[in-house]
Order: sequence, then C-alpha cells, then structure tokens
Amino acid sequence: MTKGVAKSKQIKGKMKETLGKAIGDKSMQKHGLSEQLRGKAQEITHKTADRVRKRTGH
Repeated sequence: MTKGVAKSKQIKGKMKETLGKAIGDKSMQKHGLSEQLRGKAQEITHKTADRVRKRTGH
C-alpha cells in the first residue's frame, strides 16, 4: 500500500462525507468518515513502517 493510495482514500471519503451532508444521507456521511479514517490509519502505518526500516537498515 502506497502513501498515494492512503491519501486518495482520505480524499474519496471526504467527498462522500460532504455529498452525504449535502443530500441529507447520514449513511453516506458515515461511510465517508469511515473511509477517511481507514486512509489515515494506512498512512500512519506506512510512515511507521518507513521509520522502522530506516532504524533497522532493512
């Protein structure tokens, strides 16, 4: 999983959340927020893995 994929999930989730708010669809809002959080978690995981690799030399 690359950083770009994680960031695109966050953007896609924000768009879903915003659209859900605009049309009054609470389910879409929740799915959008969920997708944003998954993207953020993936981004954090990727950054952490990079730091571990740098420190261990692998």
